[in-house]
Amino acid sequence: MLSVLTKFPLIFLAYLAVLLYYCIFDFNLVIALVFACSLGIALYRKYFLLFPVLLVLTVFFFIVATDSHQKMTTQAQNVSQTKIIPDSIQVNGDLLSFQGNEAGEKYQVYDTLQSEKEKKFYENLKQNCTISFTGNLEVPERQRNFNGFDEQKYLATQGIYREIIITSISKIKTNRVLDLHVLRRSAIVWVQSHFPKPMSNYMTGLLFGYLDKDFEQMGDIYSSLGIIHLFALSGMQVNFFIDGLRKILLRLGIRRDIVDILQIPFSIIYAFLTGLSVSILRALFQKNIKLTGLDNIALTTLILMFVSPKFLLTAGGQLTLFYAFAISMLSHLFISKKESLTEKVHLTSKLKQMIIASSALSLLVLPVLIFNFYIFQPLSILLTIGFGVLFDLVLLPLLLTAFLLSLTGLTLNLNWIFKTLEAFIQLVDRPFHYPLILGKPNAIQLILLLSITALLLDFWTQKKLRWLLLSSLFIIFFICKNPSQPTITAVDVGQGDSIFLKDRFNKQTILIDTGGRLNIPEKSWQKAQTESNASKTLIPYLESEGVSQIDQLILTHTDDDHVGDFLNLADKIKIKEVWVSPGELTCPDFVDKLKKAKIPIHLTQVGDEISIFNSQLQVLSNGYTGKGDNNDSIVTYGNFYGKKFLFTGDLEQDGEMKLLKNYPDLKVDILKAGHHGSKTSSNPKFIKQIQPQLAIISVGKNNHYGHPNQQTLDTFKKYKVKSLRTDQNGAIKLTEIKGLWRISTVR
Repeated sequence: MLSVLTKFPLIFLAYLAVLLYYCIFDFNLVIALVFACSLGIALYRKYFLLFPVLLVLTVFFFIVATDSHQKMTTQAQNVSQTKIIPDSIQVNGDLLSFQGNEAGEKYQVYDTLQSEKEKKFYENLKQNCTISFTGNLEVPERQRNFNGFDEQKYLATQGIYREIIITSISKIKTNRVLDLHVLRRSAIVWVQSHFPKPMSNYMTGLLFGYLDKDFEQMGDIYSSLGIIHLFALSGMQVNFFIDGLRKILLRLGIRRDIVDILQIPFSIIYAFLTGLSVSILRALFQKNIKLTGLDNIALTTLILMFVSPKFLLTAGGQLTLFYAFAISMLSHLFISKKESLTEKVHLTSKLKQMIIASSALSLLVLPVLIFNFYIFQPLSILLTIGFGVLFDLVLLPLLLTAFLLSLTGLTLNLNWIFKTLEAFIQLVDRPFHYPLILGKPNAIQLILLLSITALLLDFWTQKKLRWLLLSSLFIIFFICKNPSQPTITAVDVGQGDSIFLKDRFNKQTILIDTGGRLNIPEKSWQKAQTESNASKTLIPYLESEGVSQIDQLILTHTDDDHVGDFLNLADKIKIKEVWVSPGELTCPDFVDKLKKAKIPIHLTQVGDEISIFNSQLQVLSNGYTGKGDNNDSIVTYGNFYGKKFLFTGDLEQDGEMKLLKNYPDLKVDILKAGHHGSKTSSNPKFIKQIQPQLAIISVGKNNHYGHPNQQTLDTFKKYKVKSLRTDQNGAIKLTEIKGLWRISTVR
């Protein structure tokens, strides 16, 4: 087969296969056009044998895509038992999650634990186990915000098409059948029970590819510094274990060809013990394939497409493959001609070479990185070098030694090392906490960025062309970060409010409320480490829009579903100024948040204005009760590009009538409905007087309050007010195009 494939470059086949892959699994017109042009190049170069290979790939991809679609639509309607996949168990406070198998189908399962005893059972479970239960079978949530997380697509890449929400468990049956999932789970439980934190987190992370939920806060810091990928097991760890095995076997006198054979089952076991992550699979295939350079990564790509067909639909799959490709491309430029093997190189020269190579790698991978995560930490270039050496050459051997010694009954407590490391990481993070936010490139911008960075590396020595290409890169990055069209977006933050106003090129940004969850009193064992709601909704959306600073944050009143995520937002995105009402300063908990944030505060007054959209956002009311409650909401109004907008927070009917008394001629085109469409708001007299054309209702899906109330919906219908709801439509965006506002929704 290889003799046939060498009739054309393997890397060109892999390139076409990737384009074909996205044409079938995630169709985009731009990619389709690039694919068609690339096929034309293949014909021009007479690579005729490419076409039957591509035909085989097309059939395979269509089979996989069709099977996935069928499973999404034809899953079982009821499931009453499932076999737990033991190494997928996560216990977080009173929240339990795991993956389960039943009748050949895979499910994501969630349960709320009822007692501390039950919690300890699952924390220590290291056997295969089948549970019988009653619960609800649900379709995973689809994307709810622009550029937001799509749980349905993510789980589908793992072969999961339904979620099970358990209400009660009737029977638990365990068995002692040993498999590789049980072996990995046993190792994780052993580490967690024999080593203190944070050492145990680093041990399970670097040896077994498992990070517990209580590592989330430190993981967040590693992410902000751009080095969280150090925990994504891949090339360095694979080399460490495979090379270590080979050295031991060769020292024992085993022939090299036998060692090559023994390396394969070891690789399979290691893949299972590290969770079968795509980065590990990629590194193992590269290690076991005897081809070199671009041929190696090309064949690895083709094999991965058959072994894990959906890997390129995940950010992890895209990045691990692109990093490997970039390293292969750059190796001949930054590894001196055999001098690293045969000559002594001055330490300063070697360090300079590493920094240049790391910078080039970061530049080449940057388009794919920001396409998935929207941010870049320049300091990560240096940190990756330093901490990469520390993690892979120091911590990994130490942790492996400590783990193996513990199996013999000896304890090697190195926890002081990891406490010191985390203290140092936190120290480094303080002055560099906010990474560069570059926004999400569209398909055309992504292809241009990839093409220009590749050309830049090829023609780096040509000074004039280098500056032309660098200028082109800068322009495209600027366009990604600073979209040209003004927008007003009702972000879907669940049961809460968050309205974002962004002028063209991000020259002025205003956020009205942040959303947040209500805090429920819990016992200590029930408290879970959970991401803030904004971390999954508001913050990713702002970052995808290239927003690195909020100029004015208006917190309308003190309810948690409006201001609960204020501190989480301030931790991720700089806030220039916070606008509050006098009544809000009478609430001690809210004042404590303001003090912790250390952000300048503007005490609103009626008539205050913020310039935006060639007009002003005006404060019509800074509260009517002086208590920071619903009727004390800050109310703002603006006439933007021919449409009048009114943002009312949680203003209720009493407040609405006072607003009308103060502004009897008030007319509105687009209304942000008060109090999530509750019957306590949207007084019929108020709606009749202001005559809105559209009401935007920010409300959580299946919320416990019954919002929006049918009475409010009937009022809108009576006065011919069209309504859009975030629970049904997801995020709602109004975009100004040539003086007109165009409405778009996620759903």
